[in-house]
Amino acid sequence: MALRITGLGEEIAAISGLPWDRALEDWPEDPQLAQKRGISRHIVRLVRATQNPDSPVYAVKETVPEFANREYAILRQLSQLSAPCVEQVAVVEGRIDSNGEALPCAIVTRFLPYSLPYRVLLSNSVTSHEINTMASALALLLVRLHLLGFWWGDCSLSNTLFRRDAEGFAAYLVDAETGEFQKTLSDGQREHDLDIAMFNVAAELEDLSLSGVLLPGMEPVRAAETVIRRYRRIWIALKERQLLDPHDRHAVERAMRALHDLGFTVEEVSIAIDGDTQMLSFQPKLVASGYHSARLRELMGLETEELQAKRILASFDRYRAREERIGVSIHVMAKIWLAEIFDPIVKRVPESMRGRVEHAQMFHEILENRWQLSGVEGVDVGLEFATDNYVAQILPSRQDSGVDVSAD
Repeated sequence: MALRITGLGEEIAAISGLPWDRALEDWPEDPQLAQKRGISRHIVRLVRATQNPDSPVYAVKETVPEFANREYAILRQLSQLSAPCVEQVAVVEGRIDSNGEALPCAIVTRFLPYSLPYRVLLSNSVTSHEINTMASALALLLVRLHLLGFWWGDCSLSNTLFRRDAEGFAAYLVDAETGEFQKTLSDGQREHDLDIAMFNVAAELEDLSLSGVLLPGMEPVRAAETVIRRYRRIWIALKERQLLDPHDRHAVERAMRALHDLGFTVEEVSIAIDGDTQMLSFQPKLVASGYHSARLRELMGLETEELQAKRILASFDRYRAREERIGVSIHVMAKIWLAEIFDPIVKRVPESMRGRVEHAQMFHEILENRWQLSGVEGVDVGLEFATDNYVAQILPSRQDSGVDVSAD
């Protein structure tokens, strides 16, 4: 059988030159890229299509054709639904080595920039708050998948990548070969997924504990239970009926805002008077994730994580209130804010240090740095001073890329 690559047209040329006639375990791998790779039951390599350090990074996994094609199709469907997952690139079949022996089929995905596996994150100095936000991110990922009718079947930290999202994290599905779509998931199917998640997360954290790299005092089972509790709280908020005071004119607005704060847009809702209690029945019918990021994208064209968008929008809203430009539309003000605030701060970072932290995340951290420095000085130090201090004191040792850059 001749080599056959099936996938995204614009990517085929980029990956066709990879050494498909060699077993994946024999592929050379950049040590810096190796640090970004998580644990997998399959052989996986992170590679660049060219020697250019700025070229895209791909994840290549060896498996059997049935699983590779199935996972490719699932990832494509998830991507079309805007689910948080890695993007499928290609399936490579008909691989033959130099001795004429058949090699395993491979699936290629695009590596998620600025993401890290849980072992890298939890093996560094992390706080209990960061661990809680990772648990919340994983719970939110599972909620979003279940809302789409997707049963994961192998929810775990190993099958997830994490990106910093303001003061928290965003979680992305990496491995989808066990998942399947349904029109809607039954409560039993959701509970089965939660049982799998509970077992996997507890086992993975116990492994880290035995290795001596887990935060002292952290109990793996209790941490796994945190994921499940957070999932249930979000699911109840999104799916269950609330009874509101019919005489409170702002009750519905507050209920909607609570869902927005969770990062969800309410596309359809049912409001009625409950016959038994005479209270106002508020029932979300159709919700979609990404409330803040969608609003920011519409206003400014920035692609960000949800909490990053929320923080940037808050900064923009304060700017609008301070400027008080009468008769200027919000979209025009957004362009002015980008030109006067956001872009100058990004450009203030020396070119040699750009790319270490994603722009929206860096802007959030500079705002945090400004707040902390102003607290110490007793006066607002200003955004430019906070940026220069951030570049000098914080950015040189950041490891968002999974690479220790302190020696640069």
